[in-house]
Amino acid sequence: MTPGQQDVARAAADLAARIPDPLAPLARVAYDYRWSWAPGGDELFAAIDPNRWERCGHNPVRLLEEASHAALERAAGDGSLIERAAALEGVMRADAERPAAGAAGITAEHPVAFVCAEFGVHRSLPIYSGGLGVLAGDILKQASDDAFPLIGVGLMYHQGYFRQRVDALGRQHEYWVPTDPERLPAALVTGDDGQALTVSLPVDEDELVAQIWRVDVGRVPLFLLDADRPENSQVVRWTSGRLYIGDPQTRLAQYALLGVGAVRALAALGIEPGVVHLNEGHGALAALELAKEQIGAGVDLDDALEEARRLVVFTTHTPVPAGNDAYPPATALGALGGYAHEIGLEDEDLVRLGRTDPADPDEDFGITQLALRTSRAANAVSRRHGAVARQMWRGLWPGRAVDGVPITHVTNGVHLPTWVGPEMRELFDRHLGPEWTTRSADPEVWAPLADVPAEELWDVRQRQRAVLVDELRERSVADRLGRGEDRDYAQAAARVFDPEALTIGFARRLATYKRLDLLVADPARALRLINGRRRVQIVLAGKAHPKDEAGKQLVERLFSNRAVGDPGARVVFLDDYDMGLAARLVQGCDVWLNLPRPPLEASGTSGMKSAVNGGLQLSVLDGWWAEGFDPERGWALSGDIDEDHEAADAAVAAELFRVLEEEAVPAFYDRFDDGLPHAWLAKVRASVQALAGEFSAARMLADYERKVYAPLP
Repeated sequence: MTPGQQDVARAAADLAARIPDPLAPLARVAYDYRWSWAPGGDELFAAIDPNRWERCGHNPVRLLEEASHAALERAAGDGSLIERAAALEGVMRADAERPAAGAAGITAEHPVAFVCAEFGVHRSLPIYSGGLGVLAGDILKQASDDAFPLIGVGLMYHQGYFRQRVDALGRQHEYWVPTDPERLPAALVTGDDGQALTVSLPVDEDELVAQIWRVDVGRVPLFLLDADRPENSQVVRWTSGRLYIGDPQTRLAQYALLGVGAVRALAALGIEPGVVHLNEGHGALAALELAKEQIGAGVDLDDALEEARRLVVFTTHTPVPAGNDAYPPATALGALGGYAHEIGLEDEDLVRLGRTDPADPDEDFGITQLALRTSRAANAVSRRHGAVARQMWRGLWPGRAVDGVPITHVTNGVHLPTWVGPEMRELFDRHLGPEWTTRSADPEVWAPLADVPAEELWDVRQRQRAVLVDELRERSVADRLGRGEDRDYAQAAARVFDPEALTIGFARRLATYKRLDLLVADPARALRLINGRRRVQIVLAGKAHPKDEAGKQLVERLFSNRAVGDPGARVVFLDDYDMGLAARLVQGCDVWLNLPRPPLEASGTSGMKSAVNGGLQLSVLDGWWAEGFDPERGWALSGDIDEDHEAADAAVAAELFRVLEEEAVPAFYDRFDDGLPHAWLAKVRASVQALAGEFSAARMLADYERKVYAPLP
């Protein structure tokens, strides 16, 4: 058995003992997130008690613990439900028993250790904030589907990322909800003595002790380090309190726990990785920990790191220098100096490793520089981002031309079974065959879409939009009432959102470079679009970091420009964006907007999720869309770099509205005699056929195997 597997089995057995015997398979299924991307998995748990399922945030462990005795007894007596539960457990068992695949140097005995500060596996595991974490979750799921030997290592945050409420003026208010790991599909890993397995490391002037939780993501175990131990002071426990804490000392302590703790946890678990993959620089200290024994034995630092470097690869996601964490040397040494001394490093040795120019005494200590300097391979997350990253970090390789900087690219992809809507998945099953999910990276898999009847494709789009509109009506009314909006304005949302109207979506992290405010750059033109004879409705969602005042002001400007009465109800901002809401939006929206200021979009994945569901992209030619765009598949806005931001924003806003007014809206509403928008559906068909496989996690993981994980010659 793999480390912690018995602990997960024990937790599932304990849960099974507290519910009626016929429901025991559901307790075992609940402790493996493989149910979340299996057809019918969500519906299976919802059938026990739909209202409680929503209140539990789709957490199956909480559902089985909190559902009433009457609800559980009803479920236990439902023969169809019990049969479906047994079938799902059988599918998951067969999946887990497949032999492992692998690549050179990567085996079940020596897997890839994927280290990341956040993992977006499911909405019920609140240890993610956005795209980085969701991508990490998709990689774990794809590795499970491919039987690829990989494990995840992260942190178990006890408050996770913040929850959001937006008031009537558009001001964001943050709050945090405590997470109890014992009520998650997680198990505390124990040693042979039955006690929690722990690791320790020096942070500041303290010795931090961390325990380890295991979460099963199909075949892939995710190990989460947790500083909430009685040996630790309250301040030290706070290291795993919240995701992306602003305090520099706590942030650096988190990086130490993630990087050093990951390597020590792997050793304690008896896992010898074939590759340590750092997904962003937060875990950059891992390479130093891998070199610790040789450094302690007196081996020259460069030689010791060269040996450790053979195990480490690094993915950068941030295309602006300011977005890469850097700290004054005194701050960095205050948090990490004790660790440096423990492994035999002088203060200056550590600081120099985190500088672009090691000899510059005025340069801060950067974690991205540390990660790049201590990795044998590095990649950006789109083709354009690769060029940006090579230019940005060329100083680390003085004397090399930009094109010779050793940073390649692996364009991001998305886990299709997680993000494709049930209606579209049924269509794929019928026309591509039930094995399409295992061969999604093969372009030939998608060829049969050319023969799908237009009416069938339109029916799927209509049904997925209708599901979204039902949610828009319910959530927007509740959000507006919660903000203290006028009762008539709140009720208007339930009246004016139309399941057959062109629905435009914009949902992502609310940073200023994402340019949400372009939608209100010309308020009169926006109103004409919304109030036109051909109905248009816009749904918006996203969170700004609590410290990002400029990002918060994007929403305030949006609210200050909204129309009054019914027309305004056709534009809705939904609170508390998370993975569950994201799935509804990408499945139901007809047009997906992405308006980043180039070249600041490293990749972007929400548009990929929209594309596989038949949504059409209207995006700036940056990130992944610079690779995916073709006029037959969607629309593009300029990706040129213009230092005159005001002029560039005005030009992009004008072109955005022109495309909507002259191309997108007419294509959606121009119907033939059969009532179908054939020009629109031609774009949908071309988009899904070309983009679904090319921007899938299956293709992405294959690229990592080939371009990044391959051992050095």
